[in-house]
Amino acid sequence: MAKKPYICNNNQATSHNNSPTHMSSIIHHKSTVKAVITTVICILLMSAFPWNAQAQERHNMLHRLDSLLSIRYMRADIDTHYIMRPPTKWTIRGHLNVSGAKIMAEGVNDGRRLASELKADYKKTLSMGVSYMGIALNFALNPAKLLGRYNDYELNINSYGKRFGFDVIYQNAHNFTGWEDVQGQERIELPANLLKLQTLNINAFHTFNHRRFSYPAAFTQSYIQRRSAGSLLLALSAQGQKGTLKYNHQSFFKMTNIGIGAGYGYNYVPAPGWLFHLSALPTFIVYSKTSLTVDDNHIPLRYHFPEVIITGRGAIVHQRGNIFYGISGVFNFTNIGDENSLTVRNTKWRSRAFLGFRL
Repeated sequence: MAKKPYICNNNQATSHNNSPTHMSSIIHHKSTVKAVITTVICILLMSAFPWNAQAQERHNMLHRLDSLLSIRYMRADIDTHYIMRPPTKWTIRGHLNVSGAKIMAEGVNDGRRLASELKADYKKTLSMGVSYMGIALNFALNPAKLLGRYNDYELNINSYGKRFGFDVIYQNAHNFTGWEDVQGQERIELPANLLKLQTLNINAFHTFNHRRFSYPAAFTQSYIQRRSAGSLLLALSAQGQKGTLKYNHQSFFKMTNIGIGAGYGYNYVPAPGWLFHLSALPTFIVYSKTSLTVDDNHIPLRYHFPEVIITGRGAIVHQRGNIFYGISGVFNFTNIGDENSLTVRNTKWRSRAFLGFRL
């Protein structure tokens, strides 16, 4: 009898796949997948835990730093009936700044009196400042310099603290224009680029009545003056100057002056929200070193009392709620020499209009 060929039908295949050996393989495969998934989840959880801990640690550190800044910001030796800190932490301000410089000289040359005046181009900048509890960041933009219309350089650094403050002004200018008068002759107009001048002015002060009188209330708005008050001021001034003048002759001059003195400042509050500030700090020059050379000939500049450096400041501030605006200015004047031989007067000023708000 012939042997039937083997036919593998569906029932036989199903019966073969359901064998104990194959079922064990499937169970083992599923267990492996579960183990892998569980391991991955554990690894993710373990890696996430240190990140959360580090984030929490950073948050706590920033909170402690903010608390220290708040204590430093609010803890001040002041009479709160007269001045106070703003109740907010953030202050944002915008400024329009304009500055200028002028040099005047008078004297006698060959028995004839002479006088001259030179002015630098006005410098105009836009600036913005952001302050958080007394820590400030400021930046300025000079549109004329970006357009190539202003080639001089000027740097202003100022700090107005509760007790101490200072202004530092550095200028490198060669765009002076002006005139010269010589006795018996017609006035001569002086074009630009005849004078190249570098000037450094420094004025520092100490406020005695710092518990009731606030310079920052007038100039940085980091305090608020609530009642009128004034203070005696101790001042130190310094000026350094170096320049070259090319007109008929080539002249080179260099001077260094240091002055010590005292002045007075007053904050007038006529009504809530208003502040008028005015201060003057005259200093008498106690150290002076000056040299003037014309075509290799040295010309002495004799000391003549009084030689002074005077710094004046003024401001008007108005506040409405958390918005404030106003104007302020700083003025530096130096007078050295003797009119019977040669005297030089330097004037440097800066004015500012501002608008700001507190958050």
